[in-house]
Amino acid sequence: MPTIVQINFNYDVSEEELARRSNPERAKMFRTVKGLRWKVWMRNPQRRESGGIYLFDDRASAQAYVDGPIVAAARTLPDSSGHSVKMFEVREDVSAITGAPIDVRMPTG
Repeated sequence: MPTIVQINFNYDVSEEELARRSNPERAKMFRTVKGLRWKVWMRNPQRRESGGIYLFDDRASAQAYVDGPIVAAARTLPDSSGHSVKMFEVREDVSAITGAPIDVRMPTG
């Protein structure tokens, strides 16, 4: 069953530094995450909060990501705090009715 992961955190760096850290070349590393269909990058500059919404093929892939090195590294950044990680099963039947991009896949390579 497809699984959504939502990760949020607060940051204490400039908007320029945050943009540097999430540049297009760095974003390409997510193409190699096993089971990841797509990621939406989020930011709320007024609250100094950032994060992502991820769609995985299944809960096992999502859990492996949450327990893996990318999330572990993000949690240790000295200028980030308040990390929140949530996992949800996707309700495919009603999500399809409302146009959720469940079958969309990230480009490879």
